Amino acid sequence: MANILMVVSAADSLTMRDGSEHPTGYWAEELVVSHKTLLDAGHTVHIATPGGAKPTVDQVSLTDDSAGGKERADGFRDYIASIDAELSAPLVLADVSVETYDGVVMPGGHGPMTDLYKDANLGRLLVAANTAGKIIAPFCHGPAALLSAVDDDGKFAFEGRRLTVFTNEEELNGGTGPNTPWFVEDALTDKGAIVENAAAWSSHVVRDGNLITGQNPQSSEDVAKEVIKALQK
Repeated sequence: MANILMVVSAADSLTMRDGSEHPTGYWAEELVVSHKTLLDAGHTVHIATPGGAKPTVDQVSLTDDSAGGKERADGFRDYIASIDAELSAPLVLADVSVETYDGVVMPGGHGPMTDLYKDANLGRLLVAANTAGKIIAPFCHGPAALLSAVDDDGKFAFEGRRLTVFTNEEELNGGTGPNTPWFVEDALTDKGAIVENAAAWSSHVVRDGNLITGQNPQSSEDVAKEVIKALQK
């Protein structure tokens, strides 16, 4: 079985376009569903954050409406509580060696737009993982983390690669709206990624070699399943 590194944002707020602070963190469904799916398949998952800080769950993601009903919301809370020891003492991202892992999975929430997109330690790890052909699987806002992957010459490591990400449409109509400080879809496109999105709020996964990406929270399970499939090969 494989060793998977799950990189999670340590941010708890996002500075908005108007300068206000918006509470955020990781999106419960994305972490819970991907983590559980990978574990159930027999893989080992280690969580890492910048500085080894305990990640914060976005409280909006635990509301009944966002979770898809009270039963699902309660299930997410219960699962997060069951792995609290691991979440409370994650690996320090700067200390992680990619050689130890077969893949890197990065759930979203708006947190990555605060820290992961510019984290130099993550950038070095992703460049090394990509060079080695290891699985790299960010989804929803997680692909913001790919922006950290710049080589010594300043070239974006995923230029020309096909991927999907939380769309501008989804951000404007169900995310943080017009006050969003920047749009991950636009940022990745500007860097030279080939963004291939589907209908809003539908599960959509794009695989380009070792890069596996998902569009939104609804894609969480399908991303994890595609990672499992890729690891079997």
